[in-house]
Amino acid sequence: MRVLITGAAGMIGAKLAASILQSGDLGGKPVSHLDLVDIVAPAIVGNNAITVTNQQADLSNAGAITRLIDQRPDVVVHLAAMPSGGAEREFETGYAINLTGMRALVEAIRLQGLRAPYCPRVIFSSSIAVFGGPFPDKIGDDFLTMPLTSYGAQKVMGEMLLCDYSRRGFLDGIALRLPTICIRPGAPNKAASGFFSNILREPLVGKAANLPVSPDVRHWFASPRSSVGFIHHAGALDLSRLGPRRALNMPGLCATVQEEIEALERVAGKDATKRITRIPEPEIATIVDGWAQDFETTRANALGFTADASFDDIIHAHIEDELG
Repeated sequence: MRVLITGAAGMIGAKLAASILQSGDLGGKPVSHLDLVDIVAPAIVGNNAITVTNQQADLSNAGAITRLIDQRPDVVVHLAAMPSGGAEREFETGYAINLTGMRALVEAIRLQGLRAPYCPRVIFSSSIAVFGGPFPDKIGDDFLTMPLTSYGAQKVMGEMLLCDYSRRGFLDGIALRLPTICIRPGAPNKAASGFFSNILREPLVGKAANLPVSPDVRHWFASPRSSVGFIHHAGALDLSRLGPRRALNMPGLCATVQEEIEALERVAGKDATKRITRIPEPEIATIVDGWAQDFETTRANALGFTADASFDDIIHAHIEDELG
């Protein structure tokens, strides 16, 4: 089986590629070729069982996408995107990458199928940003999508393309609405959600981190390990079970910032939590106040998707996967 991963130089893409190389499969189906593409070429080495091709491409360019689909991958994992903050600041570029790129991808697949029968599995990385307030206590599977950001709007449009092209039989698609990923590896960044990871990741290695919001802030989380697991599970799933509604809220963990900190103390002790400073940043607090806090993921649960059981588990996964 040939697998194409867009956005493969990103955190989830790189971890997914590593997991496929380690297990030799995606969702239990053996993989022979991995095509890895991003705006900066990934640098992932294959092994004796799997051939890896690393490529640089701008996925807002329809020609670049056509060349990738000409290889007729059996599964396309579409992770490439301009993230939320960038899509809000750079309106035209956000739409070029997140919407025009998605349209070019599904259209290249449709045109490939006109030459010879072709209907690949497409796994699209969507987001809980497709929702906008006012929110109920728990967002259920039937809550309307009315995003309040350009990024969220672009993800909704991508979901609709995926559903329509699946309905027409051009591809077999599923959109995974991912929770906020925590703990993200790497250095702190300026994303509004970055502090959720910072206040755990930095103290674990003896560094200070600031909490810019109230400890009472509640949010919806999944670890990088669980997110890769969602994609593997989607690769094996009989998608006819979804019917025409191909977008799913992924399971996650609802927790407050205070519960994050308490888990850190249980895992790493009080010396770790003492490294957290508490300097308010009203701009970040205002942004976070407009985010969804909790979900009821009945459809995904029934289809066998699972997530982290506790923040202790999320922290232990980070220690095992990133700190050895």
